[in-house]
Formats: sequence, C-alpha cells, structure tokens
Amino acid sequence: MASPTTTWIPAKMIYRLRILRIAAIGIAIAFVSGLILTSCGTAPVQDGKIHLTFWQGVNPPTNREVVNKLVDRFNQSQNQIFVESVYAGQPDQQIPKILSAVVGNATPDLLWYSPMITGRLVELDAIRPVDDLLKRSPMASELDPGLLPTMQYRDRLWSVPFGVNNIGIYYRPSLFEAAGIKKLPETWYELRQVAKQLTRDTDGDGRIDRHGIFLPLGKGEFTVFIWTPFLWSAGGDLVKGDLPQLNTPEATTALKLWDDLVKSNAAILSQPERGYEEDNFIAGKVAMQISGSWALRFMTKKKIDFGVMPIPRDRTVATTIGGENLFLFKSSPEREAAAWKFAEFVMSEAFQTEWASQTGYLPTNLKSQQSAEYAKYIEQQPEVSIFLQQMSAGRTRPLSPDYPRISESVGRAIEATLLQKSTPEEALAKAQRNLDVVLGKG
Repeated sequence: MASPTTTWIPAKMIYRLRILRIAAIGIAIAFVSGLILTSCGTAPVQDGKIHLTFWQGVNPPTNREVVNKLVDRFNQSQNQIFVESVYAGQPDQQIPKILSAVVGNATPDLLWYSPMITGRLVELDAIRPVDDLLKRSPMASELDPGLLPTMQYRDRLWSVPFGVNNIGIYYRPSLFEAAGIKKLPETWYELRQVAKQLTRDTDGDGRIDRHGIFLPLGKGEFTVFIWTPFLWSAGGDLVKGDLPQLNTPEATTALKLWDDLVKSNAAILSQPERGYEEDNFIAGKVAMQISGSWALRFMTKKKIDFGVMPIPRDRTVATTIGGENLFLFKSSPEREAAAWKFAEFVMSEAFQTEWASQTGYLPTNLKSQQSAEYAKYIEQQPEVSIFLQQMSAGRTRPLSPDYPRISESVGRAIEATLLQKSTPEEALAKAQRNLDVVLGKG
C-alpha cells in the first residue's frame, strides 16, 4: 500500500518510463561514440533520389552478403530511391540503438528485426501500420497467410515478413557413426542417451574433448528462442491469457532437460550470449547443435558432413518459428511511400526465391515456394526439407509489449540453471516473482 505522500504510478507507466530512461542514456552514449547512424531525418533527397536507411542485423556474414547484394539490385532497378543497408549489430545489441533512435527522432526508415519487438514499437508510436498499404498491393495475394500472426497486433498489421525460419538440430553423421549410433533420437529420453554416448575423451588424457550437444548460455533472446520449443513440447507456454506463466511444471520439465545435459557433461555451453556461433560444431568438438535454417548455406560452405533432424519431443513435436520482419518507421508520406516500395520488393517472388535459396531462410512468397527454381534448390540442399516440414508444428512467441520483460526473466532463469546457481524450480519461481512485480500483476 502506498503512503499518503507517495504518488502511485501504474506498472505500465513505470515500464515505459524505464524504456525512455534507458533510451535517453543510449542516446548520450551513441552521440559520444558515433553510434547514431544515418537516419530518416538527414539528407532526405540526394541526386534527385530519396535516400532511405535500412538497419539490419543479418548473420552469418555470408547471409549479410546476400542481403546487401539484393539491396544493390533494388537500387539499380530504378532511379527514384536509394536504400543504404547498415549493419546495426546482433539483435540484443540493437535494442539500445533502436530505443535511442526513437527518443532522439533519429530512426532509420526501415528496420529488419524479430516481430517480438512489435508491441514495444507500437507503444512508443514509432512505426507505421501497413494494413492500408498491403491492401492496395499486388503482394497481398502472394504473401503466405500462415505468417499473419507475425504481423498482427491489436487487430492491425505492423510489419511484413522479410524471411521466415524455424529451428532443428544439426548433427555430424560421421561422429554418430563412430559412436555406433544408427538411429536419430526422436524423444527427450533418446536425446539424453545419444548426447551421453557422443560425449568422449578422444585422446585419452582423461578430459572430455567432444561433447554430445552445444547449448546457448545467456539471458538474451537467442537463448530463449532456442529453449521455447522444449517448453512447448512439454505442454507449456509463456503466457496464459494476458498473464505470463513461467513457474509451471511444464517449464520446470523443459529446463530440467537442459540442466541434466549439462550436469552429465553431455552438453557444452556457449560463451555468454554467443549461442549462435557454430565453431565448435564445425571443428567436431560437439556432435549436435540447435540452430535454424539460416545456417544451411554457412554449413555447406564449410564443406563438413552434416545433417538436420527435428527437435526430439516430450509430449509433442514443436519448433519456434523465427525470422525477421520489415518495419516502416514513421516519417513523411513521401519517405513512407518510398520505404513501402522497398518492402514490396522484399515480398516479391524474385527476392524471396533468391533470398531463400542463398541463405536457407524459407520463402514467404507463395509463388516462390512453388517455383521451379526453389524446387531445384531443395533438390541441391535436401536438409531444407526438414525445416519446411516443421512449419506446421511451429509456434510464434508473443508480440505483446510485455514480451521483452518475459524473455528477460526466462533468460535469467535459464542462465542461473545452466551455471548451477539455482535449481530449475528455484530459478523459475524467482523469475515469476520478479516479473509479477515489474508488470504490476503480482
């Protein structure tokens, strides 16, 4: 109960004030270190062209080369618009930049980012809804309707899919064969057994130098992204109605699986917030790594033996639908119209076919999915079929403005468990308590 002299501030308002405070600090740092990049407020027209800034965090670098090549193609295809592609860092690194840019009125025109940021940007009144633009666009009939949940928040459409993916488990067939494993794991029990069987001291020095599976360490979104299929497979969810539900038997079961893999030495942890790196897998120091279709081209270029399998199930098969959407920041009608032309280019059959076949992302355009060119790519890269088949079992994370807080709380619980600082039960209970306080729902 607040004292008579205390002004009560709703939790939602506190949350927004914290965002603005963090953003304001970010602006100061950005201006000092030069992190505020070219934005929609600078040089709107040069050489008779509207110059747009496009922030992206495409990785691995091989995929970044592809997106930059496609942006160049758009620039060369017409004389009215020039899009500058700017690598803004990994997703977790981008959040301070994005919030700083919003508060400082120095946003890019276009943003490539996970749809999970939608609610936050809507609350900050930073982005333009795209319902009206898509309704008039020929791309509306070509867009895969299954991706609507990644675009929609509060009955409006706020972004368009740039590329979609989901996650499975990459494995090294040669290491499976050497360990005498003839059947890929389909259940959590089998995953535990196989991971232990693959864990070995290969040089006889008494130390393990090859682990069964690589797990991401960190409290960032990537770790949560990789863990959520296990939660869903156990029958759990992150929210029930509008309320986060982290401290549940299903979440405990999913977190215990990862805890067991670490305690048995069957898993090796990534460096903090570096769970997307594949160096250990490529070097043969781990036999399995959870990753997405975006890594297919990178793995192929490394010329190693690899395969892909669905994530083994507990109660049901599950995967996380990932990928990034394209957001249009509010600016002027002319700049927004120019940004939409680029968005239509991104949604087109030609773009999606090349983007998908060059990166391992799955095409968002229906014509692209059914094209002869994409069928040829599947024939050359058969592992992509696993990701295509999994789409029907895929689920998306909430687009709510509360999601960043939910994700952070889940990430902290995962990190505390994997570092053996808490049991899964203790970590999840603490995460739920803290989240209830922050969101004013306790």
